[in-house]
Amino acid sequence: MVDFFVPLVALLGVALGAPTIYFKEEFDDLWTERWVKSQHLGPNQGQFKLGLGKYYADPMKDRGLQTADNSHFYGISAKFDKFSNERKTLVIQYTVKNEQFIECGGMYLKVYSSELNQTDLYSETPYLIMFGPDICGSDKKVHVIFNYKGKNLAIKKTIKCKFDELTHMYTLVVRPDNTYEVLIDHRRTESGELEADWDFLEPKKIKDPRAFKPKHWDERQFIDDPDDRKPFDWDQPEHIPDPEASRPEDWDEEMDGPWEPPMMDNPKYKGEWRARQIENPHYSGKWVHPEINNPDYVPDEDLYLYPDISHVGFDLWQVKAGTIFDNILITDDENFAREYGQSTWGKMKDPEKDMKKYHDEQEERLKKVKEERKRKEMEEKMNAPPEGSDDEYEWEGEEEEEEEDDEEYAHDEL
Repeated sequence: MVDFFVPLVALLGVALGAPTIYFKEEFDDLWTERWVKSQHLGPNQGQFKLGLGKYYADPMKDRGLQTADNSHFYGISAKFDKFSNERKTLVIQYTVKNEQFIECGGMYLKVYSSELNQTDLYSETPYLIMFGPDICGSDKKVHVIFNYKGKNLAIKKTIKCKFDELTHMYTLVVRPDNTYEVLIDHRRTESGELEADWDFLEPKKIKDPRAFKPKHWDERQFIDDPDDRKPFDWDQPEHIPDPEASRPEDWDEEMDGPWEPPMMDNPKYKGEWRARQIENPHYSGKWVHPEINNPDYVPDEDLYLYPDISHVGFDLWQVKAGTIFDNILITDDENFAREYGQSTWGKMKDPEKDMKKYHDEQEERLKKVKEERKRKEMEEKMNAPPEGSDDEYEWEGEEEEEEEDDEEYAHDEL
């Protein structure tokens, strides 16, 4: 549920050092009053619903925003009071659950400015930050994309995402010292400096365009020994005619053509001759192109800064629907984000695991019961009376009755 006391919390944050909660959403029954569905694709737009899933801790608190249509584009967003993260930490956090065991689809969240047209949200809509998991086949990664001066810049590192059927929490922290951190389930997965891990700026150093490798620079560490000579008997064919082969008695040269003995590997063949290697007395080492300061490099102390943050949304494509999003938080306090994560995801993760384990065990037991049932049926068919006998009709009636009770029998066994 959205925190409706954001302005008051913001004032208290300034006065008392409390966390500022810009946005918080846990998806109650009134979620449709706060979220706007895109109409960009009209009736072809993927639909959302409140979903709980098979595994959960609390049937009310664990409901989230769930994708409902296979092979569809999705677009939905929520608005909050515009803010700037100037000289403040920015934390974006939410949970994702893929009980459908997604094979191809996005699960990332996007942050937008106040210029967003919510009813026309689609893949080409400009955004400020894109963060979260994306899976398609073997490509399973976490996107961290920043918009900088109109360009979307992806992180240069690879961050692997979770791809099981349980809920996971994703957290992005962007600090005013131009450092960042990505956490999955409250564990640091990646961190570093914005300038180093994204191509925000031109490189500080470039190769000196006036420098060239000296003409006589020798980078060969080893060379052929000029005194080494190939043995006189080295060159031998790789294959030779089999000396023990003889023409078959029934060979007809008019019909079969001239007879040739089959070829065999030559035991004297030594392969291609190569001279012995020695250290190069003229070795100059590996030449390194000298670098100079890049005249086009312009430092920027505000890489982290977004002065107009006003919306959060999901702009996705999914082949198989069923993903559940929940516990969305945008704040300026890392500690509060962790505490909030523990009070939401932290309370559901173990019950989810236990419920999934129980579900998997029951499925396995049901599978074994059905297999045993089929085995018994096969034995009964093999022991059935011969076709046309008086006992056949009585046996067929029993078989039909047993087939109708198959599922009931399996569940009774469980």
